[in-house]
Amino acid sequence: MTRTVPLHTLAHGRTGDKGNRSNISVIAFDAAHWDVLVAQVTEERVAQLFAARRPTAVKRYLLPRLHAMNFVLDDVLDGGVNGALNLDAHGKTLSSLLLTLGIELP
Repeated sequence: MTRTVPLHTLAHGRTGDKGNRSNISVIAFDAAHWDVLVAQVTEERVAQLFAARRPTAVKRYLLPRLHAMNFVLDDVLDGGVNGALNLDAHGKTLSSLLLTLGIELP
């Protein structure tokens, strides 16, 4: 039997930006969940979650010794800080959206 929990119960996140690109880190609270996170927090699922922001690319970088991963999402900040009317042109809240992703636990 499995149960679904939001990612924020297993990891925390942080968001950064550069121009129209956002990077979102996901860091496991417990190394025991690392394999589950790698299997389920994929480029495809992140792209689906952020589909409304229309990323042109989503790339995942794994940092296994830190039990962390970093996602780089291109073209999701409405042009970036200097070119956007978006209230969150830095994209600082994007990690909160990613942390809502459902994760299935055994």
